[in-house]
Amino acid sequence: MNRFDFIVIGSGIAGLSFALKAVQQGRVAILCKTSRDETNTMYAQGGIAAVTGSDDSAELHVRDTLAAGAGLCDEAVVRTIIGEGPARVDELVNLGMRFSEEEGESADGERHYDLGREGGHSRRRVLHAKDATGREIQRALLAAVASHPNIHFFENHFAIDLITTQKLGIADVNKCLGVYVLDKNAGQVRTFAAPVTLLATGGCGKVYLYTTNPDVATGDGVAMAYRAGASIANMEFIQFHPTCLFNRKAKSFLITEAIRGEGGILKNVEGVPFMKGVHPMESLAPRDIVARAIDSEMKRTGADNICLDVTHKSAAFLIERFPNVYATCLRLGIDIAREQIPVVPAAHYQCGGVLANVDGVTDIEGLLAVGEVACTGLHGANRLASNSLLEGLVCAHRAAEWLRKNPIERSEAVIPAWQRGRAQDPDELVVVSHNWDEIRRCMWDYVGIVRTTKRLMRARKRIENLQDEIQQYYWDFVVTGDLLELRNIVTVAEMIIHSALQREESRGLHFNLDHPQANPAWAQRNTILHRERKLETIS
Repeated sequence: MNRFDFIVIGSGIAGLSFALKAVQQGRVAILCKTSRDETNTMYAQGGIAAVTGSDDSAELHVRDTLAAGAGLCDEAVVRTIIGEGPARVDELVNLGMRFSEEEGESADGERHYDLGREGGHSRRRVLHAKDATGREIQRALLAAVASHPNIHFFENHFAIDLITTQKLGIADVNKCLGVYVLDKNAGQVRTFAAPVTLLATGGCGKVYLYTTNPDVATGDGVAMAYRAGASIANMEFIQFHPTCLFNRKAKSFLITEAIRGEGGILKNVEGVPFMKGVHPMESLAPRDIVARAIDSEMKRTGADNICLDVTHKSAAFLIERFPNVYATCLRLGIDIAREQIPVVPAAHYQCGGVLANVDGVTDIEGLLAVGEVACTGLHGANRLASNSLLEGLVCAHRAAEWLRKNPIERSEAVIPAWQRGRAQDPDELVVVSHNWDEIRRCMWDYVGIVRTTKRLMRARKRIENLQDEIQQYYWDFVVTGDLLELRNIVTVAEMIIHSALQREESRGLHFNLDHPQANPAWAQRNTILHRERKLETIS
């Protein structure tokens, strides 16, 4: 039994930020299913949206966020996170984070950041570290965490299931006591216990065939929370990033939205711009609108991709501002200073998740959720670009502060060791890979950017059959990392489909051809999934 005061599942911006604050109150265990730097944060290119410019204001940032969220944001949450964002960014800088700054000395002697602009933003407000912001955030936070002897990393430790009083049959409010964890190196399941468990597991992009996310993004936190009895909100809202590099040699490489912020123009394969008349902001429109426009243009022309043209910028500018994108494309034979970039939409961000308030508190005592895994009401029906890292910073801080004011006592409940039962070593690993592929293709074909009720019904039937097969496989065979990921993605896929079927309208990222208009009755209404109550919609 591994006993700690706090268990953090995930080592991205949310998990590490929380650990740095929580360690002041006790010992912290950070569980990483691979290495500590393999996170969604690590691959974030764009940056952190926060009000630092003299021509900007919190009110403008709030307005842009609410507009992108299509009537589903919680305005109080939006105002809290945006209002507290600059202070949290300052803390990150004090930890050693190096944002790109304007060239030359400023007249007032103050630091002036080089602010980028992305889709849906009315001002330049995105702080960045060239086009590899996530990598720099990960470096700074890991360096800060390394100095704390009471923060313990457990790499290659895959969280299997949350341990709750409800699962143990204890007549009490549902309380999280810890987690069963697969030590992948030893091939053994270990028990971690703590009065507080924080989910910071990121999103679920790997549920889809094409995604900008790294391989670790398999919806583990949402699936575990659902199985434990937590409420899950708005899983129908999956954001597809409009510009993923279309190249067989590049796996999931994102072309940052900041390129469009610097004047990049979306064109079809014939070289004709197609966003004029679609939205007043044209190529800088919010992501849901751009992704649907690209999908429509590809279907209209029969092309496999569209293009992003930034050739009006000099090579010197592109190398300085976008060194990662420039070098990667050049390595693949594309000189973005001279050639258009072939791009396609790809699954990118999970706007729904474990229902939590702005302090990360869920409806299971002792279980908190922060970052992409959570649904706080900030993003609504469509996330405004670069608000996600901001949310992780602010909510991680607030979660630690909430726990300081509301400490959770350690339970005296006896936690049984993991029971292997009669499970055998898997004899046909090909079953796992085939089921994985079938789920991802089904979701891409039937639950993608544009949906119909018929496609959703078809997907539901297929996924439910796969769910039965995978559950049987899970109980019959010894757990492995691949099997656990498969179990989680089929659970998340099922939640996305059920949520999409419930919302009989089109709003933000959820577009159903059978219900093409937004229904005012659905404004400010969340789609809630709960394992015990099955499916319900609440205001």
